[in-house]
Amino acid sequence: MAVRARDAGFEVVYQGIRLTPEQIVSAAVAEDVHCVGLSILSGSHMSLVPDVLDGLREAGLDDVPVIVGGIIPYADAQRLTEQGVAAVFTPKDFGLTEIMGGIVAEIRKANHLEPHAG
Repeated sequence: MAVRARDAGFEVVYQGIRLTPEQIVSAAVAEDVHCVGLSILSGSHMSLVPDVLDGLREAGLDDVPVIVGGIIPYADAQRLTEQGVAAVFTPKDFGLTEIMGGIVAEIRKANHLEPHAG
């Protein structure tokens, strides 16, 4: 995903795997990001993602969309979006170009910009 995002023109700040929610929030603050992407394959999405959302809110970054990807059951994806996640992508979402477009749409929405016409 990170490579495709770079190919699509995103500046990607990759901090590695196995970061704590606090480290993710700290990196988001330090890098002044427009979006936070979390790939969670461990099944711990229902504990880690809310901690990241809470940390971003506490840091004043509640307007930064959080995009989550991984093996996430539909019911959990619904709960995550109810908690503030902008979008959830699962293995059924394999169109990388469409995913990149969805991320751009969420960033534009969070910044109160018109949808991209194209």
